[in-house]
Amino acid sequence: MKGKTPHIVQYQGSKRKLASSILKYMPERFRRLAEPFSGMAAVSIASASEHRADSYIINDINEPLVKILEEAVNRPKQLSREYRTIWEEQFTHDGGSIQHFYHVRELFNSGGKSPANLLYLLARCVKGSVRYSREGRFNQSPDKRRHGTHPDTLEQNIHSVSCLLKGRAEFFALDYREILDMLRPGDLVYMDPPYQGVTGSRDNRYLSGVNFAELAEALETLNRRGIDYLISYDGSCGGKEYGESLPESLGCTKILLNAGLSSQATLLGRKSETFEALYISRSLNSLTGAVPRQLTFMEIPA
Repeated sequence: MKGKTPHIVQYQGSKRKLASSILKYMPERFRRLAEPFSGMAAVSIASASEHRADSYIINDINEPLVKILEEAVNRPKQLSREYRTIWEEQFTHDGGSIQHFYHVRELFNSGGKSPANLLYLLARCVKGSVRYSREGRFNQSPDKRRHGTHPDTLEQNIHSVSCLLKGRAEFFALDYREILDMLRPGDLVYMDPPYQGVTGSRDNRYLSGVNFAELAEALETLNRRGIDYLISYDGSCGGKEYGESLPESLGCTKILLNAGLSSQATLLGRKSETFEALYISRSLNSLTGAVPRQLTFMEIPA
């Protein structure tokens, strides 16, 4: 597929802008791509747009998020229709569009976890930035300057994603280790676990954290089983490093990808570039010969 890679909705933390850079470190063709921490599945969508894999496993412990993707791929017209209804109701709600947002948020938190409800909350909330309380309740506020993605635009995005993945994707809401257990040689894994080192032991952007030692053990198991992987895990901003590097014993190559200016730093009146680390498993790097193929990126030995 030529042209701009589609996406369903803005989602903070998405790898949409970095997806083309990440794909440069993947083989041109492989059997199946698994995203155990999919978010809005930006890497799977980008891979499908380049016809890299035959099939896809899309997983996230946040089940309502996965349901958005599953509905978008398998029932695009229904999701688009339901979103349009919710979006249009904000203009007729007795309390105005802001109160309409809080009404939908309460519906979602009280058990009305329909894909369309969450999709509207993501489209209308501040900077597409999902936030959860310790109890797992969606608690982000609405962006008062806009009304969220127009239904016509969203329908086009959903249709494009459906065309890429329908009949080729499986959807799960499992612990990432259960997904890794499903894989076999010939599959490729891209992992984007909760960003470590920013907000302490629990990041309220995510429903659950990931234990560092358990993740390292899971990667070592992939090495032993001959399953290739790439993982985004730590990085730096304004010269300050965030997160602990993965163990050298894994034999990964570590690349720093320039993710552009930090939006948080910009809000504080500073201009700081963000670099996100991409780890490439040993055998994958040998297979693709990708490093040091991209000289525009910083190469840091792991």
